[in-house]
Amino acid sequence: MAFNNLPAALQGAIQAGYLEHQFSLPLNAKLGFRAIADREAFTANIGESITKTRTGLLPVMTTAMSPAANSDITSGLTPQNYAAEQYVLQIAQYAANMQLNVVTQRVAIADFFLRNAYALGEQAFRSVDTLAQQALFNTYLGGNTRVRVTLGSASTSVAVDDIRGFLATWNSVGQPVPVSAGNPVNVTIGSDVYSLIGATADATNVSTAPGGVSGVLTFSTSVSVADGTAANPVVSAVAPYVIRPSNSTTNVMAPTTAGIASANDLNYGKLTMNMILDAKATMSANGVPTADGTGMYNLYVDPIQATGLYSDPAFQQFFRGQVTTKEYREGVIAEMLGVRLQETNLNPVQNLPGVGTVRRAILCGQGALVEGQFTEDAYAQALTGDERDESISIVDGIAHVTREPLDALKQVVTQSWSYIGGFVVPSDTTANPNTIPTANNSAYKRAIMIESL
Repeated sequence: MAFNNLPAALQGAIQAGYLEHQFSLPLNAKLGFRAIADREAFTANIGESITKTRTGLLPVMTTAMSPAANSDITSGLTPQNYAAEQYVLQIAQYAANMQLNVVTQRVAIADFFLRNAYALGEQAFRSVDTLAQQALFNTYLGGNTRVRVTLGSASTSVAVDDIRGFLATWNSVGQPVPVSAGNPVNVTIGSDVYSLIGATADATNVSTAPGGVSGVLTFSTSVSVADGTAANPVVSAVAPYVIRPSNSTTNVMAPTTAGIASANDLNYGKLTMNMILDAKATMSANGVPTADGTGMYNLYVDPIQATGLYSDPAFQQFFRGQVTTKEYREGVIAEMLGVRLQETNLNPVQNLPGVGTVRRAILCGQGALVEGQFTEDAYAQALTGDERDESISIVDGIAHVTREPLDALKQVVTQSWSYIGGFVVPSDTTANPNTIPTANNSAYKRAIMIESL
């Protein structure tokens, strides 16, 4: 007995599990940005947001107890609480579909049906992975920009290339709050530090950064013309750590993306082993856990940026005399320096005048992303009961839905995918030099951006 009004050939594909298999193949085909996300159930309605709290580290105890204080029921101890910080998790629905005419495609209809399922699965994987990538890059590209227009005279307002990372800070209880006169942030412009009290986006966005938002930063005191000169770095005191190529003569890292120079930088401004080692060491110094049970961090890098390692003298020396290794035999670098290189073609590429094509890799540890999922709850009614709805399957939090023909001629079958969820990057303000001596002051520590040509 048929369980729906689909053609018999399609019912067989569903009942045998072929459809779900084809949909799941691209979803599980490779490791993506989504793989490093901690997944949390989201029980609110579509489009809503919830505030989540993450506990931080307790301070070290280096003061011995006084024997005289150990005299009552408390044993001389004062209860302590976790330092906490909050982040906002928001979800939305993303979906797409394809249609199959069972009459015009009557030859090998099942093959087309399965092919469509595979194509939808690949699109769903790429779409959700792009959402994860955008959340990561929007955060870890923030707080680190440059002056866009030279000041005519000392002023409290400075035009910058990107205001991301300058809009919010954290109060004493770890809650994100807008930057204001009551919640200022120290920002280094050129060679001096100023107190940021506001940021406003331009009416017309002219930022050159991927996903950037150009605008004006407002400070409590006037910025000098020397500091407010175009191309000078503008860096928040809590900005994520960014690694760029170093000058071959001075060994000083380029202060901004626009400062990268193929003519003057080590390895012609391309990726080097030392840059990866620097990123990995900084992650370890910040106490960031590795991405998974392998004990390694994940470096998401595009294939062209990764090839820069082959011209790096340190890399060449590392693999000298080992022509049988897959790094040279297959042109694939899988693991090095406690880092697993994961090639991806989703990293943003920036064509910057006067510099060239800037590429960005991102090194991630555990907890760099949090994913809120609502898909399964949304389809719970269709998946429960005595008879499971075979036209709906959920693979890795993404639903694949097959709808029977509903058109006037009963010919068009619709296949759709639906994802209800979202990604957020949690902060790590409680991990600081007071709790971990080797930690830095970056608000976001669980990933590091590596820029090169």
